[in-house]
Amino acid sequence: MATVTRVWLDESENECTMCGACEATCPEVFEVPEKMVVKAGADLSLDDQILESAEGCPVGTIAIEYDNSGKRDNPA
Repeated sequence: MATVTRVWLDESENECTMCGACEATCPEVFEVPEKMVVKAGADLSLDDQILESAEGCPVGTIAIEYDNSGKRDNPA
């Protein structure tokens, strides 16, 4: 199974709408004070919840890198 090595806000195509869905799905990793941020020291071993948050993002701004690939590995 692939390991999440990085998660970030990718607004290259769309802007975060601050809906809070990611925080509701995985509050251990995401918070939405204004735009989504990944918490400092977030537990990236929560692979399933991180992916669920990314898939549930209505504008596709959550980017995930697996296994230090150096690129966005999840679909937008």
